Amino acid sequence: MRVLTSLAFLAALIVPASTQATEEQVVLGLSRDRVAITANFDGSDILIFGAIKRETPIPDGDPLQVIVSVSGPSAPVLVRRKEKKLGIWVNADSVLVDSAPSFYAVATSSPFHEAISDTEDLRHKISIKRAIRSVGADMNIQNAQEFAEAVVRIRANERLYSIRENTVAVDEQTLFRTEIDMPANLTEGNYSARIFLTRGGKVVSTYQTTIDVQKVGLERFLFNLSRQQPIVYGLMSLAIAIAAGWGASAAFRALRGT
Repeated sequence: MRVLTSLAFLAALIVPASTQATEEQVVLGLSRDRVAITANFDGSDILIFGAIKRETPIPDGDPLQVIVSVSGPSAPVLVRRKEKKLGIWVNADSVLVDSAPSFYAVATSSPFHEAISDTEDLRHKISIKRAIRSVGADMNIQNAQEFAEAVVRIRANERLYSIRENTVAVDEQTLFRTEIDMPANLTEGNYSARIFLTRGGKVVSTYQTTIDVQKVGLERFLFNLSRQQPIVYGLMSLAIAIAAGWGASAAFRALRGT
């Protein structure tokens, strides 16, 4: 079962008091702010769409570009490098990547390098490499940057990291929409959705909101039980395993008897 979550633009306009009349603003809101992970959950398509509010006509010059990013909860990641010694693969160096989002997807209305400059990317930390923070590593470790790159490579293979260029549709430089595909192996927590408007590679407006991703039903009960009362959870699991084994044995004996 795939879940459809949409971000719909609001009827009310959100304009900060300090906003100048010539500034373009994102008009966006949440029609649904929760993704429920159930037993048959196999992913979620997040539909994001909105509008651009202006006090003046569309500016001449560079066309409007839209960048949308969705990121999951961040946490440190310990990355180990394996080496082959005496014919056996063993752990060698290790680096603790200070912070890496559990999920990260970026959608753009044009090629990424055309939608935003490197300076603005550094400032807002939009690209995947900028979203991962690795302060430093032991001086004895060579090519420490490869450990952060390994995190990106592994999670990209698991469909947790992606950059989706030319997937944001922009109509008349006023309406925009895109769809972010989220896999089944999501981490629980608050997911941040950010929208950036850019012209000539420079960010002219931003908007941010949150999507709550949580287990529900039996999955939620078992998850909480395993964390809050691990002994009870272990005993219950053992009892279920014994009952299942006894039931299978009884059924097998009955079949042999017939």
